[in-house]
Amino acid sequence: MKITAIRATPVNIPLEAPLVWSVGLYPGTSKVVVEVETDEGLTGLGESPSSDCAEVIRHVLAPRLKGFDPLDLAGCEHVCVPETRVVQNTDDASILKSWGGIEMALWDLRGKLWNLPLYKLLGGAVRKKIAFTEYFGYRTRNGKIGGENTATAVAEYCARMRRKHGATFFEGKLTLGDPGLEVATVKAIRKAVGDDAMLRLDANMGWSVSAARRILLEIEPCNIRNYEDPVATFEEMAKLREHSAIPFSTHVPDLKRAVALGVPDTFVINFTLLGGIARTLKFIAACEAMGVGFWCYSGETGIGSAAYLHVVAATQWIHEPSQSLFRWQTDDVIEEGPFKPRNNVLPVPEGRGLGVTISRKSLKRCHERFLKEGPYNHYYDPCAPGKFRRLPLD
Repeated sequence: MKITAIRATPVNIPLEAPLVWSVGLYPGTSKVVVEVETDEGLTGLGESPSSDCAEVIRHVLAPRLKGFDPLDLAGCEHVCVPETRVVQNTDDASILKSWGGIEMALWDLRGKLWNLPLYKLLGGAVRKKIAFTEYFGYRTRNGKIGGENTATAVAEYCARMRRKHGATFFEGKLTLGDPGLEVATVKAIRKAVGDDAMLRLDANMGWSVSAARRILLEIEPCNIRNYEDPVATFEEMAKLREHSAIPFSTHVPDLKRAVALGVPDTFVINFTLLGGIARTLKFIAACEAMGVGFWCYSGETGIGSAAYLHVVAATQWIHEPSQSLFRWQTDDVIEEGPFKPRNNVLPVPEGRGLGVTISRKSLKRCHERFLKEGPYNHYYDPCAPGKFRRLPLD
């Protein structure tokens, strides 16, 4: 079997209402759908995490891989990715995350060729129901949807998700520059969802050490399971650890520094940013050896989300629920999507490879949306167009 062509299609997946985060609005995600075609009629599906990957895949990586055996993962990677320690020391990691999308598609091809779901190729399943958190935050209004702009409104939304969908795992963003507002909202959510619900927070590095210290002190009685990137660096997290027992997580995959400093406690990573599924499995194994946790990112199309489902199914070390924007995603590129958890979980797909099917109609629609809108701008501030929102130091 030989690779005959690789397609890279940028798409926009909108949220039902934009989420307000520390420095702007989050209207949805822009991704690249990767299709690796072969001379035996099989096509593997993958996903790269940002729209800039499309040109790298089309003009740099695809020509190198034409004619290669798609089952030779190491050989394919060798012609695509230089020494990653060098790549990660430059200002351009686009080749690594672009390769990551192709590598995901090569795993999908393996499963399709051997008529096995991906989790079986990875060693089998330690779980078949995969846990995810329900997301919350301040949202702008889109018609009758969204508009949660007070502590009470966000808490009521969470309580509604528990009643309607059986959600008891929650995670969200509340960092708008007002520590008092965040504390009040956390307390309101805890009261609304009950003492047995899991509650995690994400500041996107938005607080200073002093502001974060004040917040952590006041919310610690609310039994916070984890706080993601409360401050900008691991060193600042280490300072916070002196004052709070709340665990920390991050999107920055620097295991050596985490072990040296004792923080953060968990990494939350998109597989393709690490260079694909095989590299992610090695990273998780290293985390296990060092006693550092791992769970998955959020905002992917159904292709990337399916990869999360399979890897978590096959990886015993992943104990906690992964992030999820599933409830808010209004579109997808697969026939089976968008995924919608019930009672906190989704079943791992049992079909060949990733177990999902591309929808040509949906892919076309999501691509046309990208062409019309361009990649989503997550830094747009509707209160001050043309400027960036600034967070106070204290």
